[in-house]
Amino acid sequence: MIRFAPALKAAFLCLVITGSAVGYVWQKGEIEHLGQVKHQRELRLQQLARNNQRLTDQIAILHSPVMLDQRVKELNLGLGPLVPGQVVRLVEPAEPSAPGGRAERQLALRTDEN
Repeated sequence: MIRFAPALKAAFLCLVITGSAVGYVWQKGEIEHLGQVKHQRELRLQQLARNNQRLTDQIAILHSPVMLDQRVKELNLGLGPLVPGQVVRLVEPAEPSAPGGRAERQLALRTDEN
């Protein structure tokens, strides 16, 4: 009778070692791939941050009074500084006190239209 147990143990041990080696190489390849993806995304993030900063600076320049005056003149909008007669100031009425020292305000009136 032939004894298969030692041969099966040796084959199983070779299979485990080979599987472990293949898994190790695959894992190292995945780590390398993920490192490349991470690097590409970091570069993209830096590019987007630079673009965002550039656009923020551009918005700040476009909102500056000097640039606004220049654009008004370019487009012939006829806009200029306010004349005191153009400004209307609205005064909020004083709040009436409710009994008990608590003031109640009605901010809006809702009408149900059916």
